[in-house]
Parts: sequence; structure tokens; C-alpha cells
Amino acid sequence: MNRIFFSATSPLRAGLLAALLLAGGLVLAAESGPVAAPVTLPTAAPAIRSADILTLQDASAEPGYAEQSNAQRTQVQPGNNTPVWRQVGQGVTGTVNLPYAEYGTLIQPTVQYPLVRPASAGEAWRQLRNRVLLPYGAALLLIVALALGLFYFAKGPLGEEHPPGQGEPIERFTPFERAAHWSNAAAFLTLALSGLVLAFGKFFLLPVLGGTLFGWLAYALKNLHNFVGPLFAVSLLVMIATFIKDNIANRADIQWLARAGGMLGQGQLPSHRFNAGEKGIFWWAVTIPGLLLVASGLMLDKLVPGLDYFRADMQLAHVVHATLALLSCAMIAGHVYMGTVGVRGAYRAMKTGYVEPGWAREHHQLWHDDIQAGKIPVRRSAVASIARRQS
Repeated sequence: MNRIFFSATSPLRAGLLAALLLAGGLVLAAESGPVAAPVTLPTAAPAIRSADILTLQDASAEPGYAEQSNAQRTQVQPGNNTPVWRQVGQGVTGTVNLPYAEYGTLIQPTVQYPLVRPASAGEAWRQLRNRVLLPYGAALLLIVALALGLFYFAKGPLGEEHPPGQGEPIERFTPFERAAHWSNAAAFLTLALSGLVLAFGKFFLLPVLGGTLFGWLAYALKNLHNFVGPLFAVSLLVMIATFIKDNIANRADIQWLARAGGMLGQGQLPSHRFNAGEKGIFWWAVTIPGLLLVASGLMLDKLVPGLDYFRADMQLAHVVHATLALLSCAMIAGHVYMGTVGVRGAYRAMKTGYVEPGWAREHHQLWHDDIQAGKIPVRRSAVASIARRQS
């Protein structure tokens, strides 16, 4: 009996299987109702009008598809927000209920900065800083340091020794002038050193100090930079007002520049109180870049009233600030060299305020001649104090 029921060719087994299948089909038919008609897909719809996956059709061929607003695209393709995100990528500012309108700008527009590829303004600024300003700025400072070192070993200090006692000392700088110079110099050196550490410290100091110590150092220098900046601004204005009258160009400056100041072997050339090189430092390393550095620095610190401080403006202010700072550091390095070891007696003039008559005659002959002729007093601070007492 068992062998007959489970046999593959048993007629009894085949009949039972057929009966079971027929019963199952009747049960399913009773539960599902009448059989639905097969779905017919449209073959040529002009656009997508439904979110039903069985009826989706390509709508890109519809006229004006690429220019559709988000509301129009929603009618064609529900849930497709491509127009909104396309505008976001183009830098379009949306409407937001926030204090600043720019909060509605998620991605800045594409811009083209010099020496970097086109990109959104934030990315273009990052590339300009990391791929242009920092590497080329560091190279400029290293080249200047190398050139000054080579010049010192090739030429040595310029000028002759002028020991005291060879005549009445001439007052080159009054106490007020020296105070204006040293206060501005101290502020500039503080800003320069702190700025250079903030710009290049992660390449040289971070591997040595470690993240924690370098982080505290950068934090302290950033605050020092911000607090010294206004002091530099005030001292800069005093510096400009004090020395501008003696830094106006004249005919002697043209002759001095034509012969490179005598550095190529002709000897010291006649000049007034400041020669053309010193006047160039005054205008192109102190006054013009200094005022622009102060303006851009105040903007970066958000201290200029009435501005909205958009990101694009802040990025431009940073580029101007960093570029002028690097150029000023390079030129001031030459000024520091000439005022210390580059010219004999130059540092003593700013330290004590006085120079020997021989030094004045050698380096600033026209100024010395005016003093000898009585056009300029030998001691200007004494004359000023006497004038104040008489008034």
C-alpha cells in the first residue's frame, strides 16, 4: 500500500495532487475577486504626470524643461527639486527670516581669481590662499633674507666710521620723532610675527609643539594680533603726520634713483634729510600699504560701521590684507637691515637722535649743507622747546 501511494508513477498520487491544486485555485479566486485586466503602459507621454513608477516617462524633451521653476517642475515631476538646487549651486540667495540676507545663500557664486581655477567663491579663496599667497609669500621672504645675507657678505656695512668729538653732533631725530618711530615699529613687528606664525606655523611649529600647545599659541597670538592692530593704526597716523613733510620727492631723488643710490660703486650720492630709498620705504612700505592694512584689518575684525560683512567682501579683505602684509614684511626687512647692520651709524641715529657732522655730510650732503647754511637748526628739539617757552 505504501509503495503504491508514494510511487512516482502512482495514479493515486497524481489524482490527489491535481485535486489539491484545483482546490487552492478556487480558494485564491474567492479571496481576490475577479481577475484584474493587464496594465497597458502608455508609449508616448509628453511629460511625467504621476509619481506612479509604472507610468513614469522621460520629460526632458518637453519644451522649456531646463528653464522650469521649481513650481513648474513639481507639476511635471512631483518631488523633483532640481531647479531649487541648481539655483543654490549658482549662488542665488533665498528668502530667510534671519538677521542677515546672506544667510539664504548656501553656496557662493562661481568666481575666477588669478592663478587658480574657477570655483565657488569660498573654494576659490581657499585655493588662492593655500596655493598662491602662502607658498609664494614664503618664497618671497626667503629670497629677501638670502639676498640681504649675500649683500652683507659681499659689501659689508656701508659708509665710514665717524667717531664722536669731530664737531657738534647734529640732531637727526627729535624725541617725539623717535617715539613715533619706535611705537610704530614695535606694533608692526608684533603684528608681523604673530601674523607669520598664524599663516605658516602649522607647517613648522605644529609638528614640533604638537596640536595642544600650538593651538594655545595660535589662540594667544590671534588675540594679541587683534588688540595690537588698533595701536598700530594710531601710531601709523602719527608716523605719517610726523615724517611726511621730509618725504616729498624732489630732483635729487631722481638722480639718486638713476645711480641706485651709489650702491654700485659710485659712493654715497647727495640727498636731503631722507634719500629716495628711504622715501620709497615711507610711501610703499609704510604709508600706502599700512593704511590699506588697517582698513582691511578693521573690516576683518568687523569694526567698520554700516557694513553687512558679506562673505565675498571678507574674502577680498583677507586677500588684500595677506598680500600687503607679506609685501610690507619683505620691504621692511630691507629697511631694518639698512637701519642696523647695513649702514654704519644709522642705528645710533634712531637710538640717540644724534649723528656726527661727518656722517651727515657723507650720507645726506644736501641736508648737511642746509644745516651749515642755517636753514635747519642743529638741534630742532631745543629750538622747539625754546619757542614753546617764549609763547
